[in-house]
Amino acid sequence: MAKRADIGSKRLISLAPNAWVQWVTGNSQVRASQLLDAEFQWISRESDVIVKASSPEHSEFLILNELQLRYDQNMPQRMRNYVALAEEKYNLSAYPVLINILPPPSTVTIENCYESEFMGLKARQDYRVINLWEVDAELVLEQPLPPLFPFVPILKGGGSESKLRSAVQALRADQTLNQLEPLLAFFASFVLEIPLIQQIMRWDMTVLRESPWYQEILQEGLAQGIEQGIQQGIQQGVAQGIEQGIEQGIEQGIEQGIQQERRGSLERILKLRFSEIPVEISVRIQALTLEQLEELMATALTVNSLDEFTQHLPN
Repeated sequence: MAKRADIGSKRLISLAPNAWVQWVTGNSQVRASQLLDAEFQWISRESDVIVKASSPEHSEFLILNELQLRYDQNMPQRMRNYVALAEEKYNLSAYPVLINILPPPSTVTIENCYESEFMGLKARQDYRVINLWEVDAELVLEQPLPPLFPFVPILKGGGSESKLRSAVQALRADQTLNQLEPLLAFFASFVLEIPLIQQIMRWDMTVLRESPWYQEILQEGLAQGIEQGIQQGIQQGVAQGIEQGIEQGIEQGIEQGIQQERRGSLERILKLRFSEIPVEISVRIQALTLEQLEELMATALTVNSLDEFTQHLPN
């Protein structure tokens, strides 16, 4: 079984570090010398990758790479903290870059700096933002830029069968890249039908489940679901007027929250693959137990039609 690092951020950047640092900085004279430890005291994140680089103009410096599945509004402060920790640890100036993989909701504004003011004192941290959906897929394949090959389907102009076949061909042409094929399949599933993807390339769920981005998709909404479940449980316990009721309510709330998250994940997978879900199927999903939901997650990823999935639903 592949380790997460095999198809995570650090693995991708290590495939072509010079091409990567030149791309994120927009400077063809920058050279990568070393991938550094991105773990700091109390903090360790798989999406953070630090590269020691140099250029004739700036000598040695750090490039801080933050790859996020989706942007969230805590990122400006996180980038500020990231820069401060890295510069303190390595005693080098830092060039921070935030790479967003999938677009956020239209109501969210992507910021490219952190700003704060307290008691007349101001703090500011700028960072570069790269949104992959704005990056031209054709240019990535032509340059080439191997770390971005798995993302081709979600790049600008990359959501076609022909572009997917080109990306598969590029991965298979280099033995060091072919293990990234399941990750390419995963991102292709956002824009193309699963049966077509399976015809073109290898779909390896064992490898794919180890991807931090796959795990993030599955866990999306878990915290919110648990929090809502706990609140509902506490309210039910208070209504009963006894301490035992509150404790039982919290336990039931956590379980309900996990079930709610699993229902949401299952419906998201089905919508991703088959567009709209009939109301009767959604109703039946709401009645499933946690064990049944977990079993059907794998089924939803492998069936070829919604009718086939329906056959697996308990009566």
